[in-house]
Amino acid sequence: MNFIEGEVLYFDKPLKWTSFAVVNKVRYLLSKKLGIKKIKVGHAGTLDPLATGIMIICTGKATKRIEEFQYHTKEYVATLCLGATTPSYDLEKEIDATYPTEHITRELVEETLKKFVGTIEQIPPSFSACKISGERAYELARKGEEVNLKPKTLVIDEIELLDYQLPTIQIRVVCSKGTYIRALARDIGEALHSGAHLTGLIRTRVGNIRLSDCLQVDSFAEWLDQQEIELPKKENA
Repeated sequence: MNFIEGEVLYFDKPLKWTSFAVVNKVRYLLSKKLGIKKIKVGHAGTLDPLATGIMIICTGKATKRIEEFQYHTKEYVATLCLGATTPSYDLEKEIDATYPTEHITRELVEETLKKFVGTIEQIPPSFSACKISGERAYELARKGEEVNLKPKTLVIDEIELLDYQLPTIQIRVVCSKGTYIRALARDIGEALHSGAHLTGLIRTRVGNIRLSDCLQVDSFAEWLDQQEIELPKKENA
């Protein structure tokens, strides 16, 4: 393997880790293994700290492929709690409002989910990495400032109801780049004339890559020790 020339690695991002922390860990372990101070490492598609699942990490010259991977179709398994909302649309923030769920049935959920299939407009969450005048939206939101983001056009190829145990539902979503599953949870809650927030999220597929293809961050150093790695040539003094 030649990490300077470029390799593409697949990781299962651990819960509560930021995408940046995974990149940092991989960069540190690669630099140590190769005996160099710097190596280019980047990821193709951010995952929120409270999400787990596939993260594609590119090294060296393969970082040029990041955009290509970002455009691959993604699949998620999302767990939603109906009848309650949070400002972040997930568990990062406390519940700020509750809504009735007595009228919700499995049939209503299945019918409602169909409305989200196809090309849709979605307003990204305030707690997101979208930029407003050079600042990240989440930085403004965490300061308590008002965040107004414009709707984005995206495509949802499939939504399937996997489990229904009110107030919790679990769905499988196949979607395009730029889809915020937290915002989808918010919109599903509103469409059900209730509320909803995300309580769990796993990215299960990116293109043809599945979770079974992924490395674990905590065993990456051990995995590296088992690989045939081309070390950088030492420059003559």
